[in-house]
Amino acid sequence: MINGNIEVYVVSIEGEQIKLGVKAPSDIKVYRKELLEAIEASNKEATSVKFDLSEIKKIVKGLEK
Repeated sequence: MINGNIEVYVVSIEGEQIKLGVKAPSDIKVYRKELLEAIEASNKEATSVKFDLSEIKKIVKGLEK
């Protein structure tokens, strides 16, 4: 039990593999580590994109016509 509201439990044991389950309130996001790392990398990449402000202004002006 984590923080009194997140439960981690064993779903099954198959040979040397253990499958875990997680029960948590719907407002708590639960991700596998590799998925969380992929999400964080994607967010970092999205925020590091450089935009040419003058090109954006031209596009906006074109839309206003």
